[in-house]
Amino acid sequence: MSAIKTETTATTARATLIRLEQVKARTCLSRSTIYAYMREGRFPEPIALSDRCVAWIESEIDAWIAERIASRRSA
Repeated sequence: MSAIKTETTATTARATLIRLEQVKARTCLSRSTIYAYMREGRFPEPIALSDRCVAWIESEIDAWIAERIASRRSA
C-alpha cells in the first residue's frame, strides 16, 4: 500500500496520508525514534485508520522536515 489520498469536494483540497514505511524513508528516522519524538511532542501524531492501522498527513511530515532544515540554517 503506497499512499491513501482523500479529497474534499467543498474546497478541493487534497490531503495525502502516508504509512510508517514512507515516513521512515522520508525522514531517515527509525520507528522507535519516530514514536519517541511523538511522545516528546516533537513529531506529528498519526491518524487512526482502523484499530491496528495508522497513517500520517503528508503535509505535516513535509512541514516537520522543513522545520528541521530551517533550524539548521538559523543555527
